Amino acid sequence: MDSLDRDGGLRIATSREGESSERVRPRLKGGPAAQARQDWPEGRPPVAFLDSGIGGLPYLASTRSLLPGERYVYAVDRENFPYGEKSADQVVHAICSLAGRMIERENPRLVVVACNTASVVALGELREKFPLPFVGVVPAVKPAAALSKRRRVGVLATRQTVEGEYLRSLIQEHASGCTVVTLPAAGLVDFVEQTMERCTPEEKTARVRTEVERFRDAGIDALVLGCTHFLHLEHEFRRLLSDEGIELVDSRAGVARQVQRLLRNADSLPGGNGSSAPAGGSDALYVTGASPIEDRYRYFASRFGLRLAGVL
Repeated sequence: MDSLDRDGGLRIATSREGESSERVRPRLKGGPAAQARQDWPEGRPPVAFLDSGIGGLPYLASTRSLLPGERYVYAVDRENFPYGEKSADQVVHAICSLAGRMIERENPRLVVVACNTASVVALGELREKFPLPFVGVVPAVKPAAALSKRRRVGVLATRQTVEGEYLRSLIQEHASGCTVVTLPAAGLVDFVEQTMERCTPEEKTARVRTEVERFRDAGIDALVLGCTHFLHLEHEFRRLLSDEGIELVDSRAGVARQVQRLLRNADSLPGGNGSSAPAGGSDALYVTGASPIEDRYRYFASRFGLRLAGVL
């Protein structure tokens, strides 16, 4: 049975055919993560992360911190960036196409849809099309409402998420006793994706201050970052919000724990390691769209410990 975890994402119970293959590998030098990777069964498939851009990379990093023994692959759907300004039908088509290509290339054991917009509008379609576990990312309204002492919460997200029915249902279910102020910030997504890595700390702080000031008069004491891209500016948000007595809330930890639960469940099933997958390799980042690949994707791949693997 499938269920939706509104702290972290979609739970899908699934099994895969095939038998796991165990081998003893020599102990090599390196930290716990490096050693854990040497203990992989032959052909153990990776965990995949999907987004229209670089927004989901902090979610990959959080999950890798909790589960350092896994291999990770990430796909940037640059030919359809940004999802947050597209119609729901366009987002569903784009993310299903991206998932299909990633599954064909890497045969992942689990897919994280590391985009709030795509998670909100497309998880049902993904569940119907592909027989493997998906974890979605949704705005962390529930923990923010529990944290708020003033009962006033802000949500900063994309237009598609702010205007969608799913966010309204989250608020009704988990924050009905709160005043919730929701604001779109499409320009901030473009800033993170295309400009941020060239900016000075002062320029990044100035750009975040513009968004924080929009919530100042609302009297909130908790702000939900409802788009994964915004976490690339976490330091700037936290510093500015702390001056206002506002807590910053996101769903990275919940998503990482949900991935851990689903992988444990999958590994306890016959054939849970998916012996038909390619042999494990280094963590990788793919992009869609025609070459050449812009230098910023090489920068972010390196920053997050990924090999730039080319066009998907």
